[in-house]
Amino acid sequence: MGGDPGTGVRCDRLVELVTDYLEGALDEATAAQFDAHLAQCPGCDAYVDQMRQTAHQLSHVSLDGLSAATRARLLEAFGDMFG
Repeated sequence: MGGDPGTGVRCDRLVELVTDYLEGALDEATAAQFDAHLAQCPGCDAYVDQMRQTAHQLSHVSLDGLSAATRARLLEAFGDMFG
């Protein structure tokens, strides 16, 4: 855990970068290091795949069934997280 399988991105750093990676927001050099790490680290590859699947599933969640109170609590919680 946190090791470096021969690339410029360590496991612990990969976890920090995964959102930017999945959103295509990494610069070209960092994305290449990220991809190289995934090619050599089965644990991180599985982690990124799980994150990709989670993001895909969450993008299909309907908010229509939420009560007004629940919607307000969620908006408040995320508002606090993201300022």
